[in-house]
Parts: sequence; structure tokens; C-alpha cells
Amino acid sequence: MGRLVTLCTCQWADMEFEATCKLAKEMGYDGLEIACWGNHINLDKAIESQEYLDWILDTLKKYDLQCKALATHIIGQCVGDAPDKRLNNFAPSHLADKPEEIRNWGIEQMKKAAIVANKMGVKVITGFTGSPIWRYLYSFPQTTEEMVEDGFNEIVNLWTPILDVFKENDVVFALEVHPGEIAFDYYSTERLLEKFKDNPTFGLNFDPSHLIWQGIKPHLFLYDFRDRVYHVHMKDAAVTLDGRSGLLGSHIDFGDLRRGWNFRSLGHGDVNFEEIIRVLNEINYNGPLSVEWEDSGMDRVHGATEACAFVKRTDFAPSNVKFDDAISN
Repeated sequence: MGRLVTLCTCQWADMEFEATCKLAKEMGYDGLEIACWGNHINLDKAIESQEYLDWILDTLKKYDLQCKALATHIIGQCVGDAPDKRLNNFAPSHLADKPEEIRNWGIEQMKKAAIVANKMGVKVITGFTGSPIWRYLYSFPQTTEEMVEDGFNEIVNLWTPILDVFKENDVVFALEVHPGEIAFDYYSTERLLEKFKDNPTFGLNFDPSHLIWQGIKPHLFLYDFRDRVYHVHMKDAAVTLDGRSGLLGSHIDFGDLRRGWNFRSLGHGDVNFEEIIRVLNEINYNGPLSVEWEDSGMDRVHGATEACAFVKRTDFAPSNVKFDDAISN
């Protein structure tokens, strides 16, 4: 069909930006969904230096790559999470063990992301919101409805001022529904979107890999929330329950074959991408298909190259004729 196939650089931000651009082009990609951390976009620098921002844009042009989205996942996580020492890995080192300062940093960085996206001509920012209530996932000790409702309201209160800046800059936010976020499955997404029903700046980054192992049919999720899907990740996962393994992962790291599920390179898991393409055609989604490559059991260059070809092979245009028109009078 010709939708752009882009590479999400979240898992490649250890590489220098130009080297990532060169490699992405060699692997067959049409563009990048650029991570706003590591060696990729530095938001503070992009705000302060037009020369730096021009270098980012010129480098994309040099390798004939488009950018349709910026990725802010680790930044957004700092906005809505409860105090968590693991956020020290996401925020600047001088903020370590200062949860309120980490949160304030995340809020200001998200606002800067909207300004930078506007300067780049980018309309979508993908990312996470964090969740103050993720630790309540299993309701023991007992979790009250009031505690859950307070958590959803806290996210709305934290993110509304950020979304105001997004709106000022003609940019939308696309939450990747994901464990650890306030919206992590079908009904938590439904609940969150109801909270933001009057704020269309808040939408979704559809990623089937986080749904399939939870027992959710990704194409149904995509269809039901079609009006708020602003970006699409192409990512696969395989469920490998063997009678010993469980869906909660057993505190075993990704890639370990003892886990009950793992992320897999595209086409090596359980996601039915044909059904997803059919829904995307039905809802007239013309944005990019962004490969977020995560497979701890496969070389990433081999896998991401294969994944790009898989997406281009799997994407197809809807029919513009009825198949039986040729036999009508």
C-alpha cells in the first residue's frame, strides 16, 4: 500500500544519530520515530540551538528519511509514576532519589518535546504516562475503587497542562498502552479515554505486542479505539506457556526461554498482522507503520532488517472494486 515504514529508535539510542540514520536506510526503512534521549534528540539542546535542530533535519534529509513521530517513553514515565528508584535510570543523574524533582523534570521535558516537534514539523509524540497505581495491579492488600479512581484523576491532572502545550504546538500525544502505565489493557484504556474524552490531543500509539500476551485480540482493540489511534507500532510477541511458566514473568528477564511470553521479531510471534492491516485499511489509517524492534534472542540488525521487509510485504491496499463486479450485467 505504501505506508511509510519507520524504525523506532528507542532501542538504538546507544548509537550515534547519524550512524542510526545510515543503518536504518541500509535496512530499508523510510523514516525514523526518533527517541528523545541517549545519542538521538537532546530536547534541551534542540530548544536552545537552531543549528543543532537543523543538523538533525539535515541528517534525516541526507539519508532520505522522514520523521513522523518523536518518542518520549522514559520521559513520560517520570511524569505519572509513584516514587520509584528505577526512575533514576531515566532522569539526569543529579536528580537521583529526588522523586518530585524527577517528576518536574519529566513534565518540563514533555512540554519541550511538543515545542521541538512543532519546529521539526512533526505532529505526533509517542510515549508513556506512568501510573501511580500500577503497584495495585493485584488487589491484595485490598484496593478500593476510590484508590483506583484517584490514580486515574492524578494522571489527568498531571497531563492536562502538558497537553495544553501540545495543543498550542499543534501536536498530539499517543500513549502506548503497556504494562506499567495507567492504561495497560482494554478496559483500563476505555476508562482513561473516557477521562480525556473532551481532549482529543490525547490518543493512542497502537502496539499489538503488549496486548497479545494478555489475551486481548489486537485487531479488535484497534477497531474499537480507532478514533483515538494516532500512531501504530509493528511489534510481535509469542506466548509460550508450558505448564510451568506464567504470564507474570516470574521476575525472569526478557529473552529467557523459561518465561511464559517474550517479545519476538516481526513474524516470529503470535500477532496476526493481516487482521491489523485490514482494520487499518477500514479505518483509513495512513500514518507510518513503525517497527519497535525488541527480541533478546536475535541479532538486532538481522532482525530489524528482516522486520522492515516483513512490514512492506504484509502491508496491502484495500480493494477499490467489488470482486464480483466483473460478473455483473
